[in-house]
Amino acid sequence: MASAPRPDGRDTDRVPVPKRLLDALSDDPASAVRSWLDALPGTAWRQLAAWELTLERVATPGGRHGLVALVRQADGAPAALKFPVPGPDADRERAALAHWNGWGAARLLRADPDTGALLLERLHGAVSLRSLPEPKALLEAAGTVRRLWVPPPEGHPFASVSGRTEEEREILRVLGTGGWAAEARPLTDEALELRAALPAEPPEEVLLHGAFRQGKVLAGERAPWLAVGPAPVVGERAYDLARLVLDRCEDLAAGPGPAAAARRRVAKLADSLDVDRDRLRGWSLYRAVETGLRHAAAGDHRRAELLLEFAGWL
Repeated sequence: MASAPRPDGRDTDRVPVPKRLLDALSDDPASAVRSWLDALPGTAWRQLAAWELTLERVATPGGRHGLVALVRQADGAPAALKFPVPGPDADRERAALAHWNGWGAARLLRADPDTGALLLERLHGAVSLRSLPEPKALLEAAGTVRRLWVPPPEGHPFASVSGRTEEEREILRVLGTGGWAAEARPLTDEALELRAALPAEPPEEVLLHGAFRQGKVLAGERAPWLAVGPAPVVGERAYDLARLVLDRCEDLAAGPGPAAAARRRVAKLADSLDVDRDRLRGWSLYRAVETGLRHAAAGDHRRAELLLEFAGWL
């Protein structure tokens, strides 16, 4: 039986939505997203009842792309109830988790296509690979991501790396010509050239996490480390691994010889997973520039400068 006690001891029929999610989506230009957000407290409560879940607490501060609640199933087993923002991305996340079926990722226990709800294996949300020293974290990350690289299912809904980066190309071109980011024009030009060349002859087509980094790998009970929060695409492994290359680049920047350290990281990850070094270097530069320019556009110039500097080291 669903329950969510109020401070005054009485039950309520609404699940609280974290402020971070409200702030992120309240001004979303899509009316469907705002309608979903307005209905979310009641939708989540009804889902608890429909699946006979007991609410322990809503994860806070939470993310900007959905609500996660810690729950107990009817038999007392712990789980996590997730409501991603509806749309194609949420549908693809569900499809990827179902296809992996717990292999390298949190297991999808149940899904409701009508509400978008996902009932997931509960992991230790406060313990990610970022809690480990960097060498150990990279080793564990490599072991986790290799499990996710499987053939996609027939008739899959996932976009290709080529398709995703094609959508980014115009954004990248515009961001790279305005204001502060114009100083990074040579790197932007190189990133655009790499974007044109790399997808033309991909060495393989496998299912990718799409947003893999240390913070997306959490400690579990069934397995030591499991991935969460995919943004799945189909393409070459180097694209997925490139996001991991960027992780904790602030640590490299603070140490001696950051440029050499960045190149060693590329070489080490490429060799450990049998990925072509040059392709990993190219995708890492592309993803560093693309992510950096987005941070610049959002006003986070400190992060943008770090990512663009990292791209220059490569």
